[in-house]
Amino acid sequence: MHIAIAGNIGSGKTTLAGLLAKHFKWEAHYEDPMNNPYINDFYDDMQRWSFNMQIFFMNSRFNQILEIRKGNKNVIQDRTIYEDAHIFAPNLHSMGLMTTRDYENYKALFTLLDEFVSPPDLIIYLKGSVPTLVKHIQSRGRAYEESIRLDYLKKLNERYEEWVAGYDRGKLLVVDVDQNNFNENPEDLGEIVNQINAEINGLF
Repeated sequence: MHIAIAGNIGSGKTTLAGLLAKHFKWEAHYEDPMNNPYINDFYDDMQRWSFNMQIFFMNSRFNQILEIRKGNKNVIQDRTIYEDAHIFAPNLHSMGLMTTRDYENYKALFTLLDEFVSPPDLIIYLKGSVPTLVKHIQSRGRAYEESIRLDYLKKLNERYEEWVAGYDRGKLLVVDVDQNNFNENPEDLGEIVNQINAEINGLF
């Protein structure tokens, strides 16, 4: 079984992945931004490094999917390849931070890889307002995230809402992180666990 967590920067994907992996005894596959050789440069100069950044993420995410498919374990994944293709890359292009030439090249490559990608059995979308995202980002104190623009987070949120509204490739569970503080409140985490159990029971 393949469960994935989707959500904007600072929504709590990595934290929830760890909590759920521990609870359900799933194998967790994390996004590791510290191993991304472009991330510091990207936040300093998005226009220059956006294409490099997105290609790195696509490659990393595709390799994760291949590993998941080869294994026979229940897996929870921190972020999906769909978010890169349908949210982050088009957002960079629309903001003038990725050239049309690079964006078209990126889309063509994703279309090719998508032929080999099986969607997760369940996607958990962590929905959060910009103030909540900023609070989470500031609390973790990553130096490279200090320069993230509020309009960038806002536009990403808008694209997430549009993507979620039209998602039809599998089951989707929405968690409002403005209302659910799963990291500090065991009852809130329990609510998510119950919702997941309900969704999983409907998968088979």
